[in-house]
Amino acid sequence: MRHSKYIIITIVCTLFASCISDSDSFDAPEDNGLSPYGNNALTESNVISISELKSQYAGTINNNGMKQVTEDQKIKGIVIGNDIQGNIYNEVIIDDGTGAFIICVAQGGIYGYMPVGQQVLVDLKDLYIGGYGQQGELGMPYTSASGSTYVSRMNRFLWNNHYKLLGKADPQSVTPIDFDLSQLTNTSYLEENCGRLMTLRGVEISGADGKSVFAPNDGSVTLTANCANRNFKGLSSSSIVLRTSTYADFAGNVMPTGKVNVTGIFTRYRNTWQILLRTIDDIEPAS
Repeated sequence: MRHSKYIIITIVCTLFASCISDSDSFDAPEDNGLSPYGNNALTESNVISISELKSQYAGTINNNGMKQVTEDQKIKGIVIGNDIQGNIYNEVIIDDGTGAFIICVAQGGIYGYMPVGQQVLVDLKDLYIGGYGQQGELGMPYTSASGSTYVSRMNRFLWNNHYKLLGKADPQSVTPIDFDLSQLTNTSYLEENCGRLMTLRGVEISGADGKSVFAPNDGSVTLTANCANRNFKGLSSSSIVLRTSTYADFAGNVMPTGKVNVTGIFTRYRNTWQILLRTIDDIEPAS
């Protein structure tokens, strides 16, 4: 009886395996070229340049206001900055060659699906454009505990319906722009280039002594919104600073001494340039 039982089990298993091998339901899914992220139904219609967007909402941005986009408009650009090492938080920055814009999203790990060099189409309709310290941002309204309302992070579900990834990421397509120190206090230069990936060449970080770190959280440096602002020798701190979050992966790294080249996202807070390193590799000895 035991032998008969084993024979029956063997026959059943053989028939089951045969059914699996002949079934189409277990075939590997076909690659249809569509990204598993975002809204693949979006089309490249009514696309405006980022410079046009900034011009259209210049008054709103400069007055630190906000306005909902009611028209069917889109922008398209290349990712130049994300949250890969924690110094940029809940934001992704895109540039289309005419300018750059910050997109605020309440989600971590954005770099996983939006690496540097990824082209993306963004549907603006029903989202909000606003200014925070006169820095243009895209997102949704937020009211702080003090009652101030400004554009901040949209939830990830809303964001998922407003973007489409185009092609594959090409990091080599992203090249920083050299920052022109002669334009340091030029308002037009500030408005045109805020948000862009730029490089400040041949500068020295004040306080870099071979021991001091970028953003200590021990009270030794005054912090603003959990960030340390480092000055550059010979340059006014009211004009330009290196801004590092205490949550950045490299917050505890020792600042390099001597002349360095500093690459990062050049944001603005009013009339001050704030350089946000994307990774520790964005700072290197000047050649």
